[in-house]
Amino acid sequence: MGLRVLRVRLAAIATVTAFGVAAAVAGAAPVSLTVVHSAQNGALGKILVSASGRTLYHDASERKNVVKCLGSCASQWPPLVVAAGAKPVPGPGVTASLLGTVKRPDGKLQVTYAGLPLYLFAGDAKAGDAKGQGVGGIWHALTPSGTIVTKTVKVSSGTTSGSGSTSGSGSTSGSGSSTGTGTGGDTGGTDCATNPGGYGCM
Repeated sequence: MGLRVLRVRLAAIATVTAFGVAAAVAGAAPVSLTVVHSAQNGALGKILVSASGRTLYHDASERKNVVKCLGSCASQWPPLVVAAGAKPVPGPGVTASLLGTVKRPDGKLQVTYAGLPLYLFAGDAKAGDAKGQGVGGIWHALTPSGTIVTKTVKVSSGTTSGSGSTSGSGSTSGSGSSTGTGTGGDTGGTDCATNPGGYGCM
């Protein structure tokens, strides 16, 4: 009789312990995954996108593992970040070894690809939008191999967002007047999209 009671008690303890472990795991689950995918964009070809399909960009003025887009720049170009202790997850077509993180001055971990910090663009409303491409001549999408996409895209106003990469060998006349569209004409304060080295952007 005593042995049977002991077995019942042990079974009850095991059940409670298993339930507690499951609850702890469930409680830890809300840490959302930051996934980087590869997607085909009609204007740009294969590019890196967020889990929701939003185009990911890099600021050409930033070197590998260096972050300069802060303050008002970061509100226009939100950095792709991961939760503390988490790692970015490679989706289909993305090379896991190229994914990494860099610590921002505010302490958050920003996702990098081939060492290049990744950003979203506030002007992109949905998956497939690439209105940030070429803005200020410095913002560009990245390919799954980690190279910068220098193609330009048409925006709704009929103008092209200049990337400055129209490689005309010989004379470079005509490409100098490409205006960075996408952020619009912000008045007041420094426009970090067109002048990332300006006051408040570093």
